[in-house]
Amino acid sequence: MVTPTAKREAVAHLQTVLGMSERRACAVVGADRKSMRYRSCRGDDGDLRSRLRELAQQRRRFGYRRLHILLLRDGLTINRKKTQRLYGEEGLTVRRRKGRRRAVGARAPAPVLALPNQRWSLDFVHDQLATGRRFRILNIVDDVTRECLRAVLDTSISGRRVVRELADLIAARGAPKMIVSDNGTELRTRCLPGRALPASSALYRAGQAYPERVRREL
Repeated sequence: MVTPTAKREAVAHLQTVLGMSERRACAVVGADRKSMRYRSCRGDDGDLRSRLRELAQQRRRFGYRRLHILLLRDGLTINRKKTQRLYGEEGLTVRRRKGRRRAVGARAPAPVLALPNQRWSLDFVHDQLATGRRFRILNIVDDVTRECLRAVLDTSISGRRVVRELADLIAARGAPKMIVSDNGTELRTRCLPGRALPASSALYRAGQAYPERVRREL
């Protein structure tokens, strides 16, 4: 009970139900007796509220600041804070519009045959030990067979290590048609040799292919 209205209601409840005097009820609630006897002299502002509702119906996307300007133009000189209070009491608050979602990358899936060794996915996952030391895992998965081709675990995996693991995997299984990765900076490295992947491979990142950059870097 913080507001004077709540305290007045509590005092009235104690007086009615328990038969307490005003002095004792105020002592229990912690309220001032003067505030209990206060009667508000504020008007109902019926004309102002009706005009505010009318303007809000005409200008549905206007907030209380713009409506306050319209009220001033009508000759209703009031405080801006009063306009804000009446605006909230009448339930005229305008719901904020959410930002428009913009698509990132291509919506169409990357074309791939339903055969093994057609498309690989690279992804890094992170975790930490009970001692607090962090480690990461490089997972290489065949998208068609859902087979985890390799899981490289280490405290630090450099670009040269990624190239070495890919080269060993390609030597054992053959080169895929394309490699997919949703990472932004993990695969941006200048240490990828030309023998890591054939020039015909296409690297898809965030749903978009960059074959020219792949031929230049890989």
